[in-house]
Amino acid sequence: MPDRSKIAARASGLIGRLCSRMWVVPVLCLVGGVGLCLGTLAIDRATGYRLLNKGLIGTPSNAQSILSAVAATMTTLIPLVLTITTVAVQLAMGQFSPRIVGALLHDRISQWAMGLFTATFAFAIVAMRNVQASRNGLPGLTVLTAYVLVLASVVCLILYVHHSSRSLRAAGLIDLVGDHTHREIDRLYPVEPEERSAPRSDITEALPTAQTGVPHDVLNTGEPGILIRFDLARLVQLAARADCVLETVPVMGDFVHGDSPLFRVRGDMSRLDQAALRRAVLLGDERTHEDDCAYGIRKLVDITERSIAVPFNDPTTAVQSIDRLHDCLRQLACRPFPSGRHRDKDGTVRVITRSLTWDGFVRLALDEIRLAGCSTPQVTRRVRALIDDLKRLAPPERQDPLDRQLRLLEAGVRRAYDDEEDIATALTADYQGIGSGSDITR
Repeated sequence: MPDRSKIAARASGLIGRLCSRMWVVPVLCLVGGVGLCLGTLAIDRATGYRLLNKGLIGTPSNAQSILSAVAATMTTLIPLVLTITTVAVQLAMGQFSPRIVGALLHDRISQWAMGLFTATFAFAIVAMRNVQASRNGLPGLTVLTAYVLVLASVVCLILYVHHSSRSLRAAGLIDLVGDHTHREIDRLYPVEPEERSAPRSDITEALPTAQTGVPHDVLNTGEPGILIRFDLARLVQLAARADCVLETVPVMGDFVHGDSPLFRVRGDMSRLDQAALRRAVLLGDERTHEDDCAYGIRKLVDITERSIAVPFNDPTTAVQSIDRLHDCLRQLACRPFPSGRHRDKDGTVRVITRSLTWDGFVRLALDEIRLAGCSTPQVTRRVRALIDDLKRLAPPERQDPLDRQLRLLEAGVRRAYDDEEDIATALTADYQGIGSGSDITR
Protein backbone atom coordinates (compact mmCIF):
# COMPACT_ATOMS: atom_id res chain seq x y z
CA MET A 1 0.00 0.00 0.00
CA PRO A 2 1.53 3.39 -0.93
CA ASP A 3 2.68 5.71 1.83
CA ARG A 4 -0.04 8.38 1.78
CA SER A 5 1.96 10.94 3.74
CA LYS A 6 4.88 10.53 1.35
CA ILE A 7 2.64 10.90 -1.69
CA ALA A 8 0.89 13.93 -0.19
CA ALA A 9 4.21 15.57 0.66
CA ARG A 10 5.60 15.03 -2.82
CA ALA A 11 2.38 16.29 -4.40
CA SER A 12 2.47 19.38 -2.19
CA GLY A 13 6.08 20.04 -3.15
CA LEU A 14 5.32 19.62 -6.85
CA ILE A 15 2.31 21.94 -6.64
CA GLY A 16 4.39 24.51 -4.77
CA ARG A 17 7.12 24.44 -7.40
CA LEU A 18 4.61 24.71 -10.24
CA CYS A 19 2.76 27.59 -8.57
CA SER A 20 6.03 29.54 -8.39
CA ARG A 21 6.50 29.40 -12.18
CA MET A 22 5.16 32.32 -14.20
CA TRP A 23 4.32 30.20 -17.28
CA VAL A 24 2.09 27.63 -15.57
CA VAL A 25 -1.11 29.69 -15.32
CA PRO A 26 -0.98 31.06 -18.92
CA VAL A 27 -0.30 27.58 -20.34
CA LEU A 28 -3.17 26.06 -18.35
CA CYS A 29 -5.45 28.86 -19.53
CA LEU A 30 -4.36 28.26 -23.13
CA VAL A 31 -5.34 24.60 -22.85
CA GLY A 32 -8.53 25.60 -21.05
CA GLY A 33 -9.46 28.02 -23.86
CA VAL A 34 -9.11 25.28 -26.49
CA GLY A 35 -11.06 22.82 -24.34
CA LEU A 36 -13.84 25.34 -23.69
CA CYS A 37 -14.19 26.05 -27.40
CA LEU A 38 -14.35 22.36 -28.27
CA GLY A 39 -16.99 21.91 -25.57
CA THR A 40 -19.22 24.73 -26.80
CA LEU A 41 -18.85 23.50 -30.39
CA ALA A 42 -19.95 20.04 -29.29
CA ILE A 43 -23.05 21.52 -27.63
CA ASP A 44 -23.84 23.54 -30.76
CA ARG A 45 -23.59 20.44 -32.95
CA ALA A 46 -25.71 18.42 -30.55
CA THR A 47 -28.48 21.06 -30.69
CA GLY A 48 -28.38 21.40 -34.46
CA TYR A 49 -26.98 24.94 -34.30
CA ARG A 50 -30.35 26.23 -33.10
CA LEU A 51 -29.54 26.89 -29.47
CA LEU A 52 -29.40 30.70 -29.83
CA ASN A 53 -31.26 33.14 -32.03
CA LYS A 54 -29.28 34.74 -34.89
CA GLY A 55 -30.44 38.16 -33.74
CA LEU A 56 -28.33 37.68 -30.63
CA ILE A 57 -25.12 36.52 -32.29
CA GLY A 58 -25.25 38.02 -35.81
CA THR A 59 -24.45 36.49 -39.16
CA PRO A 60 -21.54 34.13 -39.93
CA SER A 61 -19.63 36.94 -41.66
CA ASN A 62 -20.07 39.21 -38.64
CA ALA A 63 -18.92 36.45 -36.33
CA GLN A 64 -15.85 35.76 -38.48
CA SER A 65 -14.90 39.44 -38.54
CA ILE A 66 -15.29 39.82 -34.78
CA LEU A 67 -13.38 36.63 -33.99
CA SER A 68 -10.58 37.66 -36.33
CA ALA A 69 -10.34 41.06 -34.62
CA VAL A 70 -10.36 39.37 -31.20
CA ALA A 71 -7.48 37.07 -32.13
CA ALA A 72 -5.44 40.00 -33.47
CA THR A 73 -6.16 42.11 -30.37
CA MET A 74 -5.15 39.37 -27.96
CA THR A 75 -1.79 39.00 -29.70
CA THR A 76 -1.22 42.66 -28.75
CA LEU A 77 -2.43 42.43 -25.17
CA ILE A 78 -0.25 39.44 -24.26
CA PRO A 79 3.01 41.30 -25.09
CA LEU A 80 1.62 44.31 -23.21
CA VAL A 81 1.45 42.27 -20.00
CA LEU A 82 4.98 41.02 -20.58
CA THR A 83 6.22 44.55 -21.25
CA ILE A 84 4.68 45.99 -18.08
CA THR A 85 6.10 43.09 -16.05
CA THR A 86 9.53 43.69 -17.57
CA VAL A 87 9.39 47.42 -16.72
CA ALA A 88 8.42 46.60 -13.13
CA VAL A 89 11.28 44.10 -12.89
CA GLN A 90 13.81 46.62 -14.22
CA LEU A 91 12.57 49.30 -11.82
CA ALA A 92 12.71 46.94 -8.86
CA MET A 93 16.20 45.68 -9.71
CA GLY A 94 17.62 49.14 -10.31
CA GLN A 95 16.14 51.10 -7.43
CA PHE A 96 15.07 48.64 -4.76
CA SER A 97 16.39 45.09 -4.63
CA PRO A 98 16.99 42.33 -7.21
CA ARG A 99 15.30 39.94 -4.79
CA ILE A 100 11.91 41.58 -5.40
CA VAL A 101 11.96 40.20 -8.95
CA GLY A 102 10.74 36.79 -7.81
CA ALA A 103 7.69 38.30 -6.10
CA LEU A 104 6.86 40.32 -9.24
CA LEU A 105 7.15 37.31 -11.52
CA HIS A 106 4.93 35.31 -9.18
CA ASP A 107 2.25 38.02 -9.06
CA ARG A 108 -1.00 36.14 -9.51
CA ILE A 109 -2.87 39.08 -11.07
CA SER A 110 -0.31 39.36 -13.87
CA GLN A 111 -0.40 35.63 -14.43
CA TRP A 112 -4.19 35.46 -14.61
CA ALA A 113 -4.38 38.52 -16.87
CA MET A 114 -1.99 36.89 -19.29
CA GLY A 115 -3.87 33.62 -18.88
CA LEU A 116 -7.25 35.18 -19.74
CA PHE A 117 -5.84 36.91 -22.82
CA THR A 118 -4.18 33.66 -23.91
CA ALA A 119 -7.38 31.67 -23.37
CA THR A 120 -9.41 34.21 -25.34
CA PHE A 121 -6.90 34.07 -28.20
CA ALA A 122 -6.97 30.28 -28.33
CA PHE A 123 -10.77 30.23 -28.13
CA ALA A 124 -11.09 32.79 -30.96
CA ILE A 125 -8.70 30.88 -33.26
CA VAL A 126 -10.48 27.55 -32.82
CA ALA A 127 -13.94 29.16 -33.03
CA MET A 128 -13.05 31.13 -36.19
CA ARG A 129 -11.95 27.97 -37.97
CA ASN A 130 -15.16 26.16 -37.09
CA VAL A 131 -17.37 29.11 -38.03
CA GLN A 132 -15.79 29.07 -41.48
CA ALA A 133 -16.12 25.29 -41.79
CA SER A 134 -19.71 25.07 -40.54
CA ARG A 135 -22.21 24.67 -43.37
CA ASN A 136 -25.24 23.71 -41.29
CA GLY A 137 -25.50 26.91 -39.30
CA LEU A 138 -23.71 29.27 -36.95
CA PRO A 139 -22.42 27.78 -33.66
CA GLY A 140 -24.25 30.32 -31.54
CA LEU A 141 -23.10 29.23 -28.08
CA THR A 142 -19.47 29.28 -29.23
CA VAL A 143 -19.76 32.78 -30.68
CA LEU A 144 -21.59 34.08 -27.62
CA THR A 145 -18.92 32.59 -25.34
CA ALA A 146 -16.28 34.36 -27.43
CA TYR A 147 -18.11 37.66 -26.89
CA VAL A 148 -18.22 37.03 -23.13
CA LEU A 149 -14.49 36.28 -23.08
CA VAL A 150 -13.81 39.52 -24.96
CA LEU A 151 -15.83 41.53 -22.43
CA ALA A 152 -14.02 39.76 -19.59
CA SER A 153 -10.68 40.58 -21.24
CA VAL A 154 -11.60 44.27 -21.49
CA VAL A 155 -12.52 44.38 -17.80
CA CYS A 156 -9.36 42.46 -16.94
CA LEU A 157 -7.25 44.90 -18.96
CA ILE A 158 -8.65 47.88 -17.04
CA LEU A 159 -8.08 46.18 -13.68
CA TYR A 160 -4.60 45.02 -14.71
CA VAL A 161 -3.52 48.51 -15.75
CA HIS A 162 -4.79 49.83 -12.41
CA HIS A 163 -2.96 47.05 -10.54
CA SER A 164 0.25 47.62 -12.51
CA SER A 165 0.23 51.37 -11.91
CA ARG A 166 -0.02 50.69 -8.18
CA SER A 167 2.66 47.99 -8.30
CA LEU A 168 5.15 50.30 -10.00
CA ARG A 169 5.04 52.70 -7.06
CA ALA A 170 7.64 52.37 -4.32
CA ALA A 171 4.89 51.76 -1.77
CA GLY A 172 3.36 49.09 -4.00
CA LEU A 173 6.60 47.11 -4.23
CA ILE A 174 7.24 47.46 -0.49
CA ASP A 175 3.69 46.35 0.31
CA LEU A 176 4.08 43.37 -2.01
CA VAL A 177 7.00 42.12 0.08
CA GLY A 178 5.42 43.18 3.37
CA ASP A 179 2.14 41.39 2.69
CA HIS A 180 3.93 38.14 1.81
CA THR A 181 6.00 38.37 4.98
CA HIS A 182 2.97 39.20 7.12
CA ARG A 183 1.11 36.11 5.90
CA GLU A 184 4.11 33.87 6.44
CA ILE A 185 4.63 35.11 10.00
CA ASP A 186 0.97 34.40 10.74
CA ARG A 187 1.41 30.87 9.42
CA LEU A 188 4.75 30.01 11.03
CA TYR A 189 4.25 31.87 14.33
CA PRO A 190 0.59 31.48 15.22
CA VAL A 191 -0.77 33.10 18.35
CA GLU A 192 -1.34 29.72 19.99
CA PRO A 193 1.06 27.13 18.53
CA GLU A 194 0.95 23.52 19.62
CA GLU A 195 4.31 23.72 21.35
CA ARG A 196 5.90 26.74 22.91
CA SER A 197 9.50 27.84 22.72
CA ALA A 198 12.06 25.82 24.66
CA PRO A 199 15.69 26.70 25.45
CA ARG A 200 18.21 25.06 23.18
CA SER A 201 20.28 23.98 26.17
CA ASP A 202 17.82 21.28 27.25
CA ILE A 203 17.58 19.49 23.89
CA THR A 204 19.95 16.69 24.89
CA GLU A 205 18.17 16.18 28.19
CA ALA A 206 14.91 15.49 26.35
CA LEU A 207 16.40 12.66 24.26
CA PRO A 208 16.48 8.99 25.20
CA THR A 209 19.81 7.86 26.63
CA ALA A 210 20.65 5.71 23.60
CA GLN A 211 20.37 8.78 21.35
CA THR A 212 22.71 11.14 23.21
CA GLY A 213 26.03 9.76 21.98
CA VAL A 214 28.36 11.20 19.36
CA PRO A 215 26.23 12.30 16.37
CA HIS A 216 26.91 11.18 12.80
CA ASP A 217 26.50 13.44 9.76
CA VAL A 218 24.32 12.87 6.71
CA LEU A 219 25.90 14.76 3.81
CA ASN A 220 24.38 16.46 0.80
CA THR A 221 25.51 14.19 -2.04
CA GLY A 222 23.48 16.04 -4.68
CA GLU A 223 23.81 19.45 -6.29
CA PRO A 224 24.45 22.47 -4.05
CA GLY A 225 21.63 24.92 -3.52
CA ILE A 226 19.68 27.09 -1.10
CA LEU A 227 17.55 25.33 1.50
CA ILE A 228 13.92 26.01 0.65
CA ARG A 229 11.91 23.38 2.50
CA PHE A 230 12.07 20.41 4.85
CA ASP A 231 9.42 17.70 4.53
CA LEU A 232 9.07 17.51 8.31
CA ALA A 233 6.35 14.84 8.33
CA ARG A 234 8.56 12.57 6.24
CA LEU A 235 11.64 13.28 8.36
CA VAL A 236 9.78 12.43 11.57
CA GLN A 237 8.56 9.21 9.97
CA LEU A 238 12.06 8.18 8.85
CA ALA A 239 13.59 9.00 12.24
CA ALA A 240 10.89 7.07 14.10
CA ARG A 241 11.37 4.05 11.84
CA ALA A 242 15.13 4.08 12.57
CA ASP A 243 14.62 4.98 16.25
CA CYS A 244 16.95 7.97 16.07
CA VAL A 245 16.90 11.75 16.35
CA LEU A 246 17.72 14.09 13.45
CA GLU A 247 19.17 17.55 14.03
CA THR A 248 19.12 19.80 10.97
CA VAL A 249 22.42 21.57 10.29
CA PRO A 250 21.45 24.34 7.82
CA VAL A 251 18.85 26.97 8.66
CA MET A 252 16.11 27.83 6.16
CA GLY A 253 17.67 30.02 3.49
CA ASP A 254 21.24 28.73 3.98
CA PHE A 255 23.32 27.76 0.95
CA VAL A 256 24.07 24.04 1.24
CA HIS A 257 27.35 23.05 -0.42
CA GLY A 258 28.00 19.68 -1.99
CA ASP A 259 29.15 17.10 0.57
CA SER A 260 28.28 19.45 3.44
CA PRO A 261 26.19 18.09 6.34
CA LEU A 262 22.40 18.21 6.13
CA PHE A 263 21.66 16.37 9.39
CA ARG A 264 23.37 15.20 12.52
CA VAL A 265 21.98 11.85 13.55
CA ARG A 266 21.83 10.65 17.15
CA GLY A 267 21.21 6.93 17.20
CA ASP A 268 21.78 3.93 14.96
CA MET A 269 22.73 5.09 11.44
CA SER A 270 22.46 1.58 9.97
CA ARG A 271 18.65 1.59 10.10
CA LEU A 272 18.25 5.04 8.55
CA ASP A 273 17.26 5.38 4.90
CA GLN A 274 19.69 8.16 3.97
CA ALA A 275 18.53 8.40 0.35
CA ALA A 276 14.95 9.03 1.48
CA LEU A 277 16.29 11.49 4.03
CA ARG A 278 17.98 13.56 1.33
CA ARG A 279 14.84 13.49 -0.83
CA ALA A 280 12.93 15.10 2.05
CA VAL A 281 15.09 18.22 1.68
CA LEU A 282 14.30 20.66 -1.13
CA LEU A 283 17.15 22.81 -2.43
CA GLY A 284 16.67 25.59 -4.98
CA ASP A 285 18.53 28.38 -6.70
CA GLU A 286 16.79 31.21 -4.79
CA ARG A 287 15.21 31.76 -1.40
CA THR A 288 11.42 31.88 -1.20
CA HIS A 289 8.96 33.38 1.27
CA GLU A 290 7.41 30.00 2.03
CA ASP A 291 8.70 28.65 5.37
CA ASP A 292 11.22 31.52 5.44
CA CYS A 293 9.70 34.75 6.74
CA ALA A 294 13.21 36.05 7.47
CA TYR A 295 13.65 36.37 3.70
CA GLY A 296 10.90 38.99 3.54
CA ILE A 297 12.60 40.96 6.31
CA ARG A 298 15.88 40.62 4.43
CA LYS A 299 14.27 42.20 1.35
CA LEU A 300 12.83 45.08 3.32
CA VAL A 301 16.22 45.78 4.88
CA ASP A 302 17.82 45.76 1.41
CA ILE A 303 15.24 48.26 0.16
CA THR A 304 15.85 50.51 3.15
CA GLU A 305 19.63 50.46 2.77
CA ARG A 306 19.52 51.11 -0.95
CA SER A 307 17.06 53.98 -0.47
CA ILE A 308 19.45 55.90 1.78
CA ALA A 309 22.58 55.09 -0.25
CA VAL A 310 24.13 57.23 -2.95
CA PRO A 311 22.92 57.95 -5.63
CA PHE A 312 19.29 57.28 -4.60
CA ASN A 313 19.21 59.22 -1.32
CA ASP A 314 15.50 58.65 -0.75
CA PRO A 315 14.89 58.53 3.02
CA THR A 316 11.10 58.72 2.58
CA THR A 317 11.13 55.36 0.81
CA ALA A 318 13.38 54.07 3.59
CA VAL A 319 10.76 55.16 6.15
CA GLN A 320 8.05 53.32 4.21
CA SER A 321 10.12 50.16 4.27
CA ILE A 322 10.81 50.54 8.00
CA ASP A 323 7.03 50.83 8.51
CA ARG A 324 6.66 47.26 7.20
CA LEU A 325 9.63 46.04 9.24
CA HIS A 326 7.93 47.54 12.29
CA ASP A 327 4.77 45.64 11.40
CA CYS A 328 6.70 42.35 11.13
CA LEU A 329 8.49 42.79 14.46
CA ARG A 330 5.24 43.83 16.12
CA GLN A 331 3.68 40.56 15.03
CA LEU A 332 6.58 38.60 16.49
CA ALA A 333 7.07 40.58 19.70
CA CYS A 334 4.55 38.75 21.88
CA ARG A 335 4.09 35.49 20.03
CA PRO A 336 5.67 32.29 21.35
CA PHE A 337 8.32 30.91 19.04
CA PRO A 338 8.23 27.24 17.97
CA SER A 339 10.65 25.06 19.91
CA GLY A 340 11.98 23.42 16.77
CA ARG A 341 11.15 19.95 18.13
CA HIS A 342 9.00 17.68 16.05
CA ARG A 343 7.59 14.54 17.64
CA ASP A 344 6.24 11.24 16.41
CA LYS A 345 2.81 9.90 17.32
CA ASP A 346 4.17 8.59 20.64
CA GLY A 347 5.42 12.03 21.66
CA THR A 348 9.12 11.26 21.22
CA VAL A 349 11.31 14.01 19.78
CA ARG A 350 12.48 12.85 16.36
CA VAL A 351 13.53 16.00 14.47
CA ILE A 352 15.14 19.17 15.81
CA THR A 353 15.27 22.20 13.52
CA ARG A 354 17.11 25.50 13.93
CA SER A 355 15.47 28.88 13.39
CA LEU A 356 15.91 32.54 14.26
CA THR A 357 15.27 33.70 17.80
CA TRP A 358 13.64 37.01 18.77
CA ASP A 359 17.12 38.52 19.12
CA GLY A 360 17.94 37.25 15.63
CA PHE A 361 14.89 38.88 14.07
CA VAL A 362 15.61 42.20 15.80
CA ARG A 363 19.23 42.19 14.64
CA LEU A 364 18.26 41.17 11.11
CA ALA A 365 15.75 44.02 10.88
CA LEU A 366 17.72 46.80 12.57
CA ASP A 367 21.50 46.26 12.68
CA GLU A 368 22.31 47.20 9.08
CA ILE A 369 19.74 50.00 8.91
CA ARG A 370 21.08 51.51 12.12
CA LEU A 371 24.67 51.39 10.86
CA ALA A 372 23.81 52.78 7.43
CA GLY A 373 21.29 55.40 8.54
CA CYS A 374 22.80 57.06 11.61
CA SER A 375 23.52 60.21 9.58
CA THR A 376 19.96 60.36 8.18
CA PRO A 377 17.56 61.99 10.67
CA GLN A 378 14.43 60.54 9.07
CA VAL A 379 15.78 57.02 9.50
CA THR A 380 17.01 57.44 13.08
CA ARG A 381 13.79 59.08 14.21
CA ARG A 382 11.71 56.32 12.62
CA VAL A 383 13.90 53.58 14.10
CA ARG A 384 13.65 55.22 17.54
CA ALA A 385 9.84 55.19 17.25
CA LEU A 386 9.98 51.50 16.27
CA ILE A 387 12.15 50.57 19.26
CA ASP A 388 10.07 52.59 21.74
CA ASP A 389 6.87 50.94 20.51
CA LEU A 390 8.33 47.43 20.70
CA LYS A 391 9.64 48.08 24.22
CA ARG A 392 6.10 48.94 25.33
CA LEU A 393 4.77 45.80 23.66
CA ALA A 394 7.40 43.09 24.21
CA PRO A 395 7.46 40.99 27.41
CA PRO A 396 10.34 41.46 29.90
CA GLU A 397 12.38 38.51 28.59
CA ARG A 398 12.52 40.15 25.15
CA GLN A 399 13.64 43.60 26.25
CA ASP A 400 17.42 43.06 26.11
CA PRO A 401 17.73 43.00 22.28
CA LEU A 402 15.70 46.22 22.10
CA ASP A 403 17.81 47.88 24.80
CA ARG A 404 20.91 46.94 22.81
CA GLN A 405 19.52 48.53 19.66
CA LEU A 406 18.56 51.71 21.50
CA ARG A 407 21.99 51.99 23.11
CA LEU A 408 23.81 51.48 19.80
CA LEU A 409 21.46 53.88 17.98
CA GLU A 410 22.24 56.64 20.46
CA ALA A 411 25.98 55.96 20.19
CA GLY A 412 25.84 56.00 16.37
CA VAL A 413 23.93 59.28 16.26
CA ARG A 414 26.40 60.90 18.65
CA ARG A 415 29.24 59.86 16.36
CA ALA A 416 27.42 61.31 13.32
CA TYR A 417 26.60 64.76 14.78
CA ASP A 418 28.54 67.31 16.81
CA ASP A 419 25.72 69.64 17.84
CA GLU A 420 23.62 68.52 20.82
CA GLU A 421 20.45 69.94 19.27
CA ASP A 422 20.98 67.84 16.13
CA ILE A 423 21.57 64.80 18.29
CA ALA A 424 18.38 65.41 20.25
CA THR A 425 16.42 65.91 17.03
CA ALA A 426 17.80 62.73 15.42
CA LEU A 427 16.90 60.67 18.52
CA THR A 428 13.31 61.89 18.84
CA ALA A 429 10.78 59.17 18.06
CA ASP A 430 8.79 60.00 14.91
CA TYR A 431 6.58 57.58 12.95
CA GLN A 432 6.89 59.68 9.80
CA GLY A 433 10.61 60.21 10.10
CA ILE A 434 10.01 63.95 10.23
CA GLY A 435 6.35 64.87 10.59
CA SER A 436 4.80 63.46 13.78
CA GLY A 437 7.50 63.65 16.44
CA SER A 438 6.84 65.20 19.84
CA ASP A 439 9.27 68.03 19.03
CA ILE A 440 7.29 69.28 16.02
CA THR A 441 3.66 68.55 16.96
CA ARG A 442 1.38 69.63 19.75
